Amino acid sequence: MLTTTVTRSFVLSEKQVWRLIIAMLVLLQFSALFVPILEPDGALYAGIAKTMVIKHDYWNLYADGHDWLDKPHFPFWMAAVSFRLFGIHTWSYKLPAILFLLMGAWYTYRFAFHLYDEKVARWAVCILLTAEHLVISNNDVRAEPYLTGLIIAAVYHFYRRRILPGALFTAFAIMTKGMFALVPVCAAIGGHLLFMRNWKELFHWRWALAAILIALFITPELYALYRQFDQHPEKIVFGATGVSGIRFFFWDSQFGRFMNTGPIKGSGDPFFFFHTLLWAFLPWSVMLYAAVIIFIKKWKQQKEYYCICAALATFALFSLSRFQLPHYLNIIFPFFAILTAQYILSLHTEKGLKFFRVTQYTIIILIAVAGVVIDLLYKPAMHYAWLLLAGALLLLYLLLHYWLDKSTRQAVFYRTISISILLNLYLNTILYPDMMQYQSGSTAAAYANTHLPGKSIGLYQANSYAFDFYLQAPVLRPDSASGLIFTTPDAVASLQRQGYTCTIIRSFPHFYVSKLDLPFVRRATRAGALGERQLVAVKK
Repeated sequence: MLTTTVTRSFVLSEKQVWRLIIAMLVLLQFSALFVPILEPDGALYAGIAKTMVIKHDYWNLYADGHDWLDKPHFPFWMAAVSFRLFGIHTWSYKLPAILFLLMGAWYTYRFAFHLYDEKVARWAVCILLTAEHLVISNNDVRAEPYLTGLIIAAVYHFYRRRILPGALFTAFAIMTKGMFALVPVCAAIGGHLLFMRNWKELFHWRWALAAILIALFITPELYALYRQFDQHPEKIVFGATGVSGIRFFFWDSQFGRFMNTGPIKGSGDPFFFFHTLLWAFLPWSVMLYAAVIIFIKKWKQQKEYYCICAALATFALFSLSRFQLPHYLNIIFPFFAILTAQYILSLHTEKGLKFFRVTQYTIIILIAVAGVVIDLLYKPAMHYAWLLLAGALLLLYLLLHYWLDKSTRQAVFYRTISISILLNLYLNTILYPDMMQYQSGSTAAAYANTHLPGKSIGLYQANSYAFDFYLQAPVLRPDSASGLIFTTPDAVASLQRQGYTCTIIRSFPHFYVSKLDLPFVRRATRAGALGERQLVAVKK
């Protein structure tokens, strides 16, 4: 009797366990806060926000020393605010993006809670915050963390018929990625009302009011574009004059890319996102595919269509577009997470539960093996530090095993989360920090800040957005070499043939860490995969 009483006193409710897990998942997102920003895009965006603050100019976007017309202003404004508050650092650039991502997790919880119940909401948040590409994207912060939070927030508020905050979040999303941001929001609300045949609500006047408010709220973006481009047709943009920033915002930036008629072109495979999702949504990708298939099979029995419509409409648009990058999918992960959580919790037959068990234990084993193989191939400086992480997760596993009700589904679910936390802590605290020594721009800037403080340095035939962001001095882009430059060995050899005296101050290994391949990951072949960049003093 005494033993039973003591044992029961240590048993935690699932809600308590969930809170413990959520605390770890929030810390997991912040574990990438101090890892240098990856090139090219993440460092480019950080450099644009830095330029805003240095120039005290929050209307114009500049990159490479020139006017920049591509993405809207909202994420740069958020990063600039953080820089003003905390200074220009890696962590102050990533901080607002991670906060918006966590806001997305909160709205995922609220949305799932209202659509289904509290358990689906809790599990959906866990699934979202362990989705692989969502976590690793915190090393390469672009527009997607902002969009992830803004889009699910907009859908939630429109679902609750809160037009003002819904319109505001939608406008912020548009000012983050362009008019395309309307697709998941409109598909979620409109698709649900359409399939529920709620014609009265579908054509309610409140949606016209929402459209008016959205148009009003995006006027800062339109003003900024007009001021920088439309008011100055003499500027050369995309190799031409007379380029309209407002036209680019409304058409070329999104629909022009989709139809491949805009100034920025691409090429794509219509099946790219189908196989990308298999690893990007790990460790839940198989469950997600099963959830979508079952949802479609039982289409007429469903009580809500918000998540499926938002996810599939956006997924289809991405697949048909010629511009395809893995991080595009992140913005619909909240909808995927809710669909997946609802599906897993709907499994009640032994056959269904066995499918969940076998699938997730297989994925757990594959992730564990992959982590060990990567560590053995790469051999980071902290080669065995992952054992500390493994020990911490093993302790958590034992505690959960003791505390939790021994329901099979619950045990499998939290074990899957544990292996995801272990893998991503390893990536964020051991692997990526070690890899960043090969990002020449950030390492060269750190060296220059210490040994050449305050010295202006030119980027000569070797552009580097990381060097531009991390150097604590003016970065020049000279047409001809003079003074201190950051360049390639080939450029140095060419300058020497032209009669310049080149003194190599220091050489740095060079590799784009955002584009990993096997020769680089393998320590035995890494040297052959590396390039080189040099800090050079040049005299005529």
